[in-house]
Order: sequence, then C-alpha cells, then structure tokens
Amino acid sequence: MPIYQPSLKELNLAEVRRYAGLAKADFDERMIEEAAQEALLLVTPKSAYALYDYDCQLGVIKSDRDISLVGKSIHKHLAGCEKVLAISATIGPDIVEAITQHFDEGRYAHSVLLDAAATEAVEETANALEKMLAPKIKGQGFAARWRFSPGYGDWPLEAQREFLPLTGAGKIGVTLTESMMLSPRKSITALIGLYRPEKANAPTALPGCQSCGQKDCPSRKAPA
Repeated sequence: MPIYQPSLKELNLAEVRRYAGLAKADFDERMIEEAAQEALLLVTPKSAYALYDYDCQLGVIKSDRDISLVGKSIHKHLAGCEKVLAISATIGPDIVEAITQHFDEGRYAHSVLLDAAATEAVEETANALEKMLAPKIKGQGFAARWRFSPGYGDWPLEAQREFLPLTGAGKIGVTLTESMMLSPRKSITALIGLYRPEKANAPTALPGCQSCGQKDCPSRKAPA
C-alpha cells in the first residue's frame, strides 16, 4: 500500500468560503485568506492507496478478505468497473487542535473559517493523489470515476469498519473511533472505480453533490 505525501501550496478560497457556508454571503475576504494561510502552515498532507479487482455483478471487492458493498448508490456508482482504488487521505492532527484552540479563545469566526480551510485542504490532498495516479490509470487502459466515500448515498458509514484497512490508512496514522468517525478528524477514505471507457456498458454518473440526496446542505455545490 504505497504512501503519497503531496505539497499543498495554496487552497481554493471559493471552496473555503463554500465549506464555511458563506458561498452567497457578503464576508470579509481577508479573513478567509488568513484562515487559508494558517491552514497551509499547519497541515501535514498524507495519502495512501491500494488497487483491487472488483466484481461489479456481485458488488464485491476482491482482497484477502472479500468485502461485499452495501447500498444501491455505491453499486450504481461502480457499475461497469473492473477494479477499484481504495484511498485514504489526512492532513494530520495539528490543525484540528488549532481549530479547537481558536474556538476556546473566543475567535469563533476564525475557528469556523479554519475548519473550512482544513476541509478544503484534505480534499486537495485527495485530489493531488488522484492527479498523481491519473497517468498510471490511463496507461493501463482505464478511466476513473469520481471518489465515493462511506456515508454517501445509502452506503452506510458503518462500512468504514471493513473498508478502512483496505485503504492503507494505518500507514498514515488514520484510525476509526467507536462512532465510526475517522481520526484525525480531517481525514477521508474513498473508493474510485476504474472502468474500460471503450465498453458501452460503463455508464456515466452525476459527480459529487449532484448525486447526494441532502438538498439543504450549506456546503452543496451548485450544478456546473
């Protein structure tokens, strides 16, 4: 299970604003920039990944211990896929501690913005991993679906228990709490389906927020 440690040079301020629930709000841009800059000083981006064969008819990841995926949404998302990448990404515990410290000191707005910047940072960490892997995926004749995490759609959050070991999360210090939450808090796991683009039965899927049934989420992306 290889490890990849990207270097984050900048964060998308529009995404930080969206994660903070301020996409349509009139808010001091300098405060968002300050939170993003502090985040870049605190994060330690790490990611891990592993490739597995996938039986899309049965919805089973083929590993040392085969895992059956639960939920119509993940089965639909991986329809036509022959392999899956199981990935994990984290930005470490330091930024989570800073978020809590700012809140305890009464810097509530900055704490919220730093939390949003941390969310953007872990997403960028996963994006960097995908970008690094893209030439290898293409070179093997595959195309990749967007990443899908436990808790999306009707793929239950409890799936983390079986899924986490497949991602190599332990190698980058990511563990699971009793309540099925990842630790450090700003960490993610996901599946990326790989399919042969020349096959007619490899369907398209709505990416990200467009596939989610939570219509009132303040971080929801507007359709492109």
